[in-house]
Amino acid sequence: MLNTEQNAEAQAADAAEAEEPENEYLEDLRRITAEYANYRKRTEDNRELDKHRVTASVVSGLLPVLDDLDRAEKHGDLAEGSAFATIAQKIRGTIERLGVVGFGEAGEAFDPMHHEAITQVPSPGVTEPTVLEVFERGYRLGDVELRPAKVVVAVGADG
Repeated sequence: MLNTEQNAEAQAADAAEAEEPENEYLEDLRRITAEYANYRKRTEDNRELDKHRVTASVVSGLLPVLDDLDRAEKHGDLAEGSAFATIAQKIRGTIERLGVVGFGEAGEAFDPMHHEAITQVPSPGVTEPTVLEVFERGYRLGDVELRPAKVVVAVGADG
């Protein structure tokens, strides 16, 4: 009977030794799988970040063109139905499809995080700084601000 118990213990010890390398290999496999999943996620995040950087770079070069289109529209040079108006509409549509959003309108509250004050104009009856006039619109691509809006700020006449 003692011999049978010794054989059972020996077999259990042999089985434990045989499982030990399998457990090591299984843990290695799990670690490598987790590392690969993290690598893939990091690569996808970097790809998305690079895409935004390239888009921002291209759009930043087009901001002066958008400024010129805004000035032309203010001066009445973009008569509806003209070839120039059609081109302006296509350029603006393309910029919007890329995810670029313009901001900075007269009458909105002045926010130094999004507006660059060119000058201040004392105005009676104004209680909080307000955008009086917009020289250049600001633009945003997703969460990234490409350029702040350049504005004239109306402030209270008493200082």
